[in-house]
Amino acid sequence: MIETCSFGSMVIDGKRYTSDLIIYPDGRVRDGWRRSRGHVLTRADIQTMVEAGPEMIIAGTGIHGRMQPEPGLEKTLEKMGIQFMAGPNDQAVVWYNDRSATLNVGACFHLSC
Repeated sequence: MIETCSFGSMVIDGKRYTSDLIIYPDGRVRDGWRRSRGHVLTRADIQTMVEAGPEMIIAGTGIHGRMQPEPGLEKTLEKMGIQFMAGPNDQAVVWYNDRSATLNVGACFHLSC
């Protein structure tokens, strides 16, 4: 469960992270996550999470929502049977905490802008 999220910081299950991260459907967290195109989220950026077989992927686009999914990403994931939601971190945290209780959910978060 994500406990808190603020600019540059996120606490998950009691551990503080200070870099962008991926939460895999099994609960593992990979911090130090980098995207190939800066503030654009591409399928390649989340490929390891896709391979983990989530029912849903939630993307936290930053405190101010600056990171944006590349055009067509949602449709590509839908064709694979993966629901996709993207929004500013405050909203994405709520989505993640709500949905991960009943679905196999992966998430990625841009912790700054």
